[in-house]
Amino acid sequence: MMKTIPVAPFDFMVFGGVGDLSMRKLLPALYFRDRDGQLTPDARILLASRAEQTIAEVIPRVRDAIGRHVAAEFFSEEVWQRFVQRLSYISLEATAERGWDRLAALMADRPEQIRVFYLATAPDLFGEICRNLARHGLITPQARVVLEKPIGRDLASARQINEAVGSVFEEHQIFRIDHYLGKEAVQNLLALRFANSLFETLWSRTAIDHVQITVAETIGVEQRGGYYDKSGALRDMVQNHLLQLLCLVAMDSPSSLDPNDVRDEKLKVLRTLKPITAETVGMATVRGQYRPGAINGASVGGYLDDLGQPASDTETFLALKAEVNTWRWAGVPFYLRTGKRLPERVSEIVIQFRPVALNIFPSEAGLFNPNRLVIRLQPDEGIKLQLVSKDPGPGGLRLRNSALNLSFAEAFKMRFPEAYERLLMDVVRGNATLFMRRDEVEAAWSWVEPILDGWARTGQACRPYTAGTWGPSSAIALIERDGRTWHDEPL
Repeated sequence: MMKTIPVAPFDFMVFGGVGDLSMRKLLPALYFRDRDGQLTPDARILLASRAEQTIAEVIPRVRDAIGRHVAAEFFSEEVWQRFVQRLSYISLEATAERGWDRLAALMADRPEQIRVFYLATAPDLFGEICRNLARHGLITPQARVVLEKPIGRDLASARQINEAVGSVFEEHQIFRIDHYLGKEAVQNLLALRFANSLFETLWSRTAIDHVQITVAETIGVEQRGGYYDKSGALRDMVQNHLLQLLCLVAMDSPSSLDPNDVRDEKLKVLRTLKPITAETVGMATVRGQYRPGAINGASVGGYLDDLGQPASDTETFLALKAEVNTWRWAGVPFYLRTGKRLPERVSEIVIQFRPVALNIFPSEAGLFNPNRLVIRLQPDEGIKLQLVSKDPGPGGLRLRNSALNLSFAEAFKMRFPEAYERLLMDVVRGNATLFMRRDEVEAAWSWVEPILDGWARTGQACRPYTAGTWGPSSAIALIERDGRTWHDEPL
């Protein structure tokens, strides 16, 4: 077990406290932090929702969630008994007065305590919840608010949410969470780039041919159909997760790891992305929607089957070509791809280096590929650098593609905290490095919105693809017409 240092005492309150996100991610994350000794004895966890029930009725649901999302080898009855004593439940209306006085009374005895208000609700409730927090005197200098994605569905709604929350909380108190930024491999990307002169000197158009970022899921829309059909892959995944990964790959070195220094560099990347307009959207993007097929040998339905509707033009797959207009990256395309019902669950960044300037080896030595760096975010987090080496043995010079493979699980022989574990503790500490600033969110929407407008103006429809495949054939054409191909090999 890694050595951990307890954070300061805090009250952690989840609005939407008995919802899916809380049960699936937040409470298991807090359980693990308790297990590893990071929660002080007086840390409290408060769950709030509109349902009129008691803590006695909520606890069995929490126990079931911990049982499903915490492996048996990490579960301890002793930790559970300590954890359950931290829990309280409050029934309240986010947009009315019911329950707020009780909440204020509950928190009144600890005015100096760090207060984390996690809004695991629909975004249209963010503003009203924050205003109610202010009206009932719950916002202190030690308070923070965490906003789950999506922050709006376009630039105007994102600004409206930011204005509403910002009218109550200072910007340094607002934590816009993207759990991808809490993944071990994503943070290793910063270490890889800025702690190794080997890579930093090669990290530009002079050595890199292109970059691929893939976030693939085998699942369909599951119980999120109502939300997803109003969102789609561009809003749900690209505007936040994939663009944040692109920023970490493309940004210049910050002057320090101060949160604003890091976020300033990411913002520069977003502002230098080449716009995709109605004139270029047909060549730069491919929309897709899954049809019935098979995943891992089992038959699955199509998107319309999962949705229970006869028709929809919402994309469940998106591939696009982005360009960063800076001296470092001029002429280096960034290919982004995400989708549901794809052959495997994988998230990775591929840095494809240029081929050698002159091949001095005879043809009988064999063909070899240019160097490639693969950063795997999930599953099996790790880093692989593909090199070319001589095949051992006599009989002449024969070349082969080899790999330096760093699997975090194998190399460090330990359990790695889930992204939410790290991010929730960063909120308590007040460390905003891995969270999005307001101008970042709005800059991302400023780039995404013309794509949405371009689709609407040109009538670009979703192309069908069979569940269990890598999307529409036109997604392959998107990259292959540039003389490149998608990386679909296992780590």
